[in-house]
Amino acid sequence: MELIIIGLLGGLITGISPCILPVLPVIFLTGGAQSARFEPSASSGTGPSPVPARRSRPYLVIAGLIVSFTLVTLVGSLVLGLLNLPQDIIRWVGIAVLVLIGIGLMVPRFEQLLEKPFQWIPRRNVDNSGSGFGVGLALGTVFVPCAGPVLAAIIVAGATGRIGLDTVLLTASFAVGVAFPLLVFALAGRGVVERIRAFRTRERGLRIAAGVAMLALAVGLAFNVPQQLQRLLPDYTAQLQRDLTDNDQAARALNLGGLVTDENRDLDNCTNGADELESCGTAPAIRGIDSWLNTPDGAPVDLAGLRGRVVLIDFWAYSCINCQRSIPHVVAWDEAYRDAGLQVIGIHSPEYAFEKDAGNVAAGAEDFGISYPVALDNNLSTWTAYRNRYWPAHYLIDAAGTVRHISFGEGNYAATERMIRELLQDASPGVDLPSPTDVADDTPDAGSTTPETFLGSSKDVNYGGDGRYGAGVAQYAYPADQPADTFALTGAWDVQTQYATPSGADAAGIRLRYHAAEVRMVLAGSGEVRVRSADGAEQTLDVSGTPRSYAVIDGDDVREGEVTVDVDPGVQVYSFTFG
Repeated sequence: MELIIIGLLGGLITGISPCILPVLPVIFLTGGAQSARFEPSASSGTGPSPVPARRSRPYLVIAGLIVSFTLVTLVGSLVLGLLNLPQDIIRWVGIAVLVLIGIGLMVPRFEQLLEKPFQWIPRRNVDNSGSGFGVGLALGTVFVPCAGPVLAAIIVAGATGRIGLDTVLLTASFAVGVAFPLLVFALAGRGVVERIRAFRTRERGLRIAAGVAMLALAVGLAFNVPQQLQRLLPDYTAQLQRDLTDNDQAARALNLGGLVTDENRDLDNCTNGADELESCGTAPAIRGIDSWLNTPDGAPVDLAGLRGRVVLIDFWAYSCINCQRSIPHVVAWDEAYRDAGLQVIGIHSPEYAFEKDAGNVAAGAEDFGISYPVALDNNLSTWTAYRNRYWPAHYLIDAAGTVRHISFGEGNYAATERMIRELLQDASPGVDLPSPTDVADDTPDAGSTTPETFLGSSKDVNYGGDGRYGAGVAQYAYPADQPADTFALTGAWDVQTQYATPSGADAAGIRLRYHAAEVRMVLAGSGEVRVRSADGAEQTLDVSGTPRSYAVIDGDDVREGEVTVDVDPGVQVYSFTFG
């Protein structure tokens, strides 16, 4: 029952989210307007009257959407994986179908040909604009990427082959939840047309308009226009999604980040940060990777092909401050032990949308001196297969392919290196190993620094200003009394899902109260950021290009402090990180 409620609510929220906006005009026209009953015009005399459109069309469009969405979500990834086909093929097939249906809406004979396979569906009349079920099938296929925490859990289940009764119930209830607001919108389209006399004798015009809308949607999807538009809109459902999933009951039901399969079940045998080697089952396969860096011609790396070598898998993200402190250790291990039989693989698992861009990741890897293979796990498929929850996370695999050690977060470097050396010696007795690496452990003590602070509306934390902090354009002012470990704004700001940026013609300010030795900002765009410390020190940061981390305060000892930052228009502020 808990899964059904979560699925229904998750679907309902997704059905009113910005993600669904691009398909609404198509649903309004093809599912609603075309189902309105048209009366003969007064000027038609005794001639033939227009054939009434089927009243069931809105329901059949939504039914088709539910069927294709459910099937593609549950089994699409599984089938494509078995056939060794690219994951994106479903999207392109859906776009192609949208083009065909769009042409069919403008050319009735072509539409009748397209809908012949669905004539088994009961309907009152087969002569007028089809049942709409085929339209719904196409829309459901392209709607699958519309994301939310509940949908993410369903897609992961399909991708890993774990499709049980609980997953089916969750998917079905999610689809019903999505269908309700879309059906309301389709019925509203029918109601509008029935009430506006000018539309009643223009069925042909409505069909053409629906066809144009369908073709426009297909072209937009081909060029990722809906995603670009969605980034421009504040996600007004983000808080509802968090309220739904950020609780113990939902976490247990969805099992997000900890999806247990036969492949990864034995990972439970590993203890985080253990001092000795353990045996935790065969390492799960690396899957769902968008592309590879630092491999010949971008070729994928197969763990099964690395038998005989010790493997270290490092989950990281290039803008993550915790990863930035961990990466020097991983790079040092790669350089020291590669020739002795160690293979390091970086699994880049993005926290921000901009971290999905291969160019951004490549630049970050180059900055950190990473020359080992890096997999872009943009859909967190491998992250989920390893039941990971942390940046960074290290999984140490022996020469037989068994996971022998797991370490989440920063630290534990000396123990991890000691176990790397032990496994290398086990794999090749008598191997000549270099001296242990000598990289300083800069891991802050737990609770010793201000927590990572995000300015985007989807993850905003540590806001210390007056009033509400949320998505959209608003005027802010510094509070008279700002708590420690918080930030506050002044001036006009536009708070987006993942960042905040000045919305006016003038610079806007941020005041940060922190305790840390090091403060960094993740910035993007173009412009200047002027930093003033409480002790009078000033510096100017020249920001340009893709998001990356900029040093604001760089000290040796953790201390309490305050810094004021003036941000030019055109600069996006994602987060503050501390060390």
